[in-house]
Amino acid sequence: MENENNNAQHFLDLIQKSRKGKFKIYIGMSAGVGKTFRMLQEAHSLLKNGIDVKIGYIETHMRKETHELLAGLPIIPRRTIFYKGKELEELDVQAIINLRPEVVIVDELAHTNVEGSKNEKRWQDVLEILEAGINVISAVNIQHIESLNEDVKRITNIDVQERIPDNVLRLADEVVNIDLTSEDLIARLKEGKIYTPDKIQTALTNFFKSEQILQLRELALKEVASQVVRKVENEVPNLHALRHEKLLACISSNDKTAKIVIRKTARLSSYYNGLWYVLYVETPQESSNKIALDKQRHLINNFKLAVQLGAEVIKLESRNIADAILATVEEKQITTVCIGKPHLNLFKVILSTTIFRRLLNKLSLSNVDLVILS
Repeated sequence: MENENNNAQHFLDLIQKSRKGKFKIYIGMSAGVGKTFRMLQEAHSLLKNGIDVKIGYIETHMRKETHELLAGLPIIPRRTIFYKGKELEELDVQAIINLRPEVVIVDELAHTNVEGSKNEKRWQDVLEILEAGINVISAVNIQHIESLNEDVKRITNIDVQERIPDNVLRLADEVVNIDLTSEDLIARLKEGKIYTPDKIQTALTNFFKSEQILQLRELALKEVASQVVRKVENEVPNLHALRHEKLLACISSNDKTAKIVIRKTARLSSYYNGLWYVLYVETPQESSNKIALDKQRHLINNFKLAVQLGAEVIKLESRNIADAILATVEEKQITTVCIGKPHLNLFKVILSTTIFRRLLNKLSLSNVDLVILS
């Protein structure tokens, strides 16, 4: 009976998946690589082939070559919103769903909608359109990927505020990297093809440095490569007899390190196309009546971050952190345990006893990997 239920659920999942729109994302290392240009070129190609394609929202930034490509493409009018005395424009999700084009182009996937909109983020608008059975082509820069936030901050010294959860990227049926060399990108900038003349020098001395572009380019290439690996594993499951990875991120109430462990475990999970969990063990010293309010708030925010990145959060109460980790490893059949560097509160507790050695021994005997993240 259980097998019959599983088969029925699998068939239902296939039906629901077929009803959803297909999702294509153009990704790039920075502004100006040509994502919007390529989306508009594709729109023209689809239109010539008899496909009902419409522009839902496009941002040309008044770049001449890109703006000229709008000619001849049907555009769905934007929704007008009055906010703080200003007239602003947003993607009209309902208009798109009502018109039901075969394909809709929606730029700026990481955009934050004006306050008062139905959805807070544009990627949520896109998911709604996909659920309605409409195919979507969109674009995003690599610095907007949530789990790469710390890496991007380290490379550019900029804390990017508009971000999309990694699982949005994983929902894409196709991810295409628009690649340029750093030399070509800087040349485009100097030629005025990215920003207006008054902004060129500022861009060259800040974001558009050759060494930064190279590192961002590497992130973009790695992200698309991992997407290809996932696609192969999902569509050709018997190609390799690899174990199915399950990762466990162990965090404490240390806010900064918890974020690092969560984001890096999310990246590993994405690379290995595996399930992952975040474990927080509440010891008597960190019970809700003893832990500081700001730490409680940070902890809740980290749980939310983990869920956004696709994790299942596990919260346990125990006097012994190592035992709680081992119990979770066994219960969830974890293949890789991820923890922070030894200066963490989590490690201080473990290292203060002989249990840490037992933890390592148990994990090694169980063929479970231990990854220490910095």
